[in-house]
Parts: sequence; structure tokens; C-alpha cells
Amino acid sequence: MREGSGEGPVERALESERQLVLSLGGYAFEIAGARLVTHERIPAARFNFVEVRGVDPERQTAFFERALDHYFQRALRPVFRVPRPVPDHLDRGLRRLGFVPAASELTLLLEDTRPPPPAGGPFDVRPARGPELDTVVGFWTEERERPELRSALDVAWHHPNPTERVVPLLAFRAEVPVSAAIAYRFRDAGGLHLVTTRPSARGQGAASALVAYARRERPAGPGAALSLFAEPPSAFGHLADLGFVPARTFAIYELPASAELALPRPGPPGPPRWRPPRAGA
Repeated sequence: MREGSGEGPVERALESERQLVLSLGGYAFEIAGARLVTHERIPAARFNFVEVRGVDPERQTAFFERALDHYFQRALRPVFRVPRPVPDHLDRGLRRLGFVPAASELTLLLEDTRPPPPAGGPFDVRPARGPELDTVVGFWTEERERPELRSALDVAWHHPNPTERVVPLLAFRAEVPVSAAIAYRFRDAGGLHLVTTRPSARGQGAASALVAYARRERPAGPGAALSLFAEPPSAFGHLADLGFVPARTFAIYELPASAELALPRPGPPGPPRWRPPRAGA
């Protein structure tokens, strides 16, 4: 823990994730009750989310209007991350606005003190090389988003700010890249982000080999505890074997594809609730 920061490992891990989005060209700011993480050029949920911290029932209408107005003005579909257990008033409010719980929750896992697993197996894992940048980016984005992420990752990878380090990783089988991730360090917090395996290679251990490599080799630098996010609970068993334990679980609320990006109409106009004092009053 940084002296005087008052942050625990969960908050440092969440901050590291936000900083990665910032390093790749996004931004984040706080409103009462939440942090809004935004990337206007990459409209994916992992780059556009509301990290809910706590909202009083009597303030949630203004909270939702302010948060959604920010994203909707930019034609972005955010997701809301709400820590479990979800307060009833937030669940009702999100559903009323058209958001529905995603099929899978998102769980933050932190590295424990067990030694990393030894090297071995059919996969060769290593940091990506410069000419492989297009291969790396191809794991995460659609064609229209790829140039933006490629440019941003190239800058963050080769010109990191003093408090960070970005290292794309690739896992190969028979010299064919089958899995990728970003090892990222911000100050004393390390994270393994966007762990992705090609559909044809899933269930064969490629992602596990990549995670084990990150624990063993510390590609983003030594001395930083690792964290990662997992969605399907079925992955927890493999990740526990690799030295990770669940630390916080978030319910994910998202908009259906058919939902329109608009806030409900406020109703018919009424008289002003406040009038300026008249001269001489």
C-alpha cells in the first residue's frame, strides 16, 4: 500500500484497470456515487463502464440521468458494474431504464501467496514483438475499431508514462498464436487484462498457460501483485490452481441491442420551481 493512500489491494487493482483505459486513449471522471470510464473511439463494454460505488435511493434519479447523459451524448452503450449484493433500489432503477443483468457476473481475482506453477505444456508464451502488433490487436476488436486500438497500444507499449508499463503477451501452439493478453503495471499494482483465446483453441489450456507465465515471469516488472477479471464462474477452478482468489464480484447491467440511446421524457413542462427575486423586493 502506498503510504497515506488508504487503498487496499482491491482498490489498487480497480485503479490499475482504469489507468489502462486512460493509457489507451480513454478517460475517467467521478460523479457522486460512481466513476465513469469512457473511450469514445472504442465502444466496447470493457472500455465504457460505470463503476458504481453507492447511491442513496433519493438521489438515484439524478445519478442515472447524469451518467447516461454523458454516454448517450457520445452514442455509447455503457454497462453498469454494481458490487454484489446489488441494492434493491439500484436494481429497480436500472431495469426501469431498460438495463438488464448480463448472463455472467464479473469477478475481480487477486494473486495469493502460493508459488507460480512451473513452465511446461504444449504452449509457448512470450511477450509480443513489434511486427506482431496487428496479430495482438486482432484478438480484441472488430475491424472498424482496430486502427484506433492499434495506434493507442503502440504508443502505450513503446512510450509508457513513468508510472506504468504495458506488455502485450501471446501464447502459441505449433507456432500459431492462439491466446493474447495485456500485462499492465501502474505504480505497485499489476494486472492481466483482456485475456482472450481464439474460439477454435478454447478449453485446451492456452489462457491458463498465459496466466501462469504472467505469474512466473512478471513481464510488467517485479514486485507488483497481479489481478485479473473473470466472467464465467467455471474459470475460477483453473484460476485458483494458478494462484488467484476472488476478491469482489460485480453484477453487470447492460442494454439490449434493440434499446434506443435516449432517456425517458421528463413529462409535460411545469412552472419553474424557483424564481429570481424581483428588483427592490
